[in-house]
Amino acid sequence: MQLTLEFGGGLELLCDSVKIHNINVALQNGIEKLTMKDLLSWVRTNLIKERPEMFMKGDSVRPGVLVLVNDCDWELSGQLDTTLEEKDVVVFISTLHGG
Repeated sequence: MQLTLEFGGGLELLCDSVKIHNINVALQNGIEKLTMKDLLSWVRTNLIKERPEMFMKGDSVRPGVLVLVNDCDWELSGQLDTTLEEKDVVVFISTLHGG
């Protein structure tokens, strides 16, 4: 499944300073749909190069990370249970800033 991932607000630093990633996630055998929970696991394994604890806490993103799926807050679409479709755009933005 082809997706576009965008990282902002400093999160791109965890991915070798690359803000936009065009990725292809292979669905596991017997799985017909990809959820945000599956995608986050894939991101942790394949994109995050350093300090994954700055991006994720458990199976989800850390508090303070805004997640948009096709410009819609993922809290409105089911968070970890949000089903992704081909060519979706997922944006991760850190809302926490140092002073």
